Amino acid sequence: MYELARTFVSESSVLLTSRRTFRWRRFGHSEPCLVSIYSTPSQLARLQRVLFMCLRLPFSQGAIPGRVLEEALAEVRAGEVLNTYDFVDVISAEDACGWQVKSTRRTTPVTWKRAKLPDAATLIDASSKSEAACQELGGMIINLCNEHARSSLARYDLREIGYARLVLHEGRKVTYFEKSLCSVSEPDIFDPEDFRWSWSEPKTPGKKEQLPALHGTHRQTGTRWWAWHGRGENQLHFVGESSWWPTRSRHSFSFDMPSAKELLTIDALMIVLDKATLNDEDMHN
Repeated sequence: MYELARTFVSESSVLLTSRRTFRWRRFGHSEPCLVSIYSTPSQLARLQRVLFMCLRLPFSQGAIPGRVLEEALAEVRAGEVLNTYDFVDVISAEDACGWQVKSTRRTTPVTWKRAKLPDAATLIDASSKSEAACQELGGMIINLCNEHARSSLARYDLREIGYARLVLHEGRKVTYFEKSLCSVSEPDIFDPEDFRWSWSEPKTPGKKEQLPALHGTHRQTGTRWWAWHGRGENQLHFVGESSWWPTRSRHSFSFDMPSAKELLTIDALMIVLDKATLNDEDMHN
């Protein structure tokens, strides 16, 4: 699907003249951004247009997969999609920066990473018997997250890493924002001391037992931020990620999904791609 989206937004001169006019919702001042992980107003406007065009595709089903967002961001920022298990998904060698990219519906838990720890069974057993061991295990998980980002800073010779996030809300609203995560001078994203850890009670919804998860509570706010499923497949869900969602930010935009009239039919898409192919052949003749 993302290959189709790339062709659709990169080569289609027909759709880039859509009648719909965007107003990029800016807040604050409009001077050029000085921090390289943040896109300029013109880059944000183009990214918004690209994402809207992707949602017009007949196969989009009202969603933007993370891989499509990665390709769109790389296109706008003249970057590269890595296709690795590194912390950064997209890098810009010219700007010496990279992005962790996430795209989900508002209600979908964000999987920050698969946090696999050596000798996890022993650590889990000890943490279920000792408060101190439980806090130590939680600290190890946070340190693993920080180290994952640190390794990308070093491996790709980056000055900083940002967060590129797309949220699909109920009611057809789409929000995108960018956030600074870490840099060479401040390489850690999270402070282990900010969280208190405890195991959840086992649940049995229906016939399948839900194994206990290790919950990390943000001490300052008293809200749950983390859920580590170390007794299962090691997913680390970042529940508190929604606290990063901006209410007003010049590094974000929002728009409504295409209306029914703006959605492309398969026949219309085929016409667009045929024209793009002909234009490409003319350029090479």
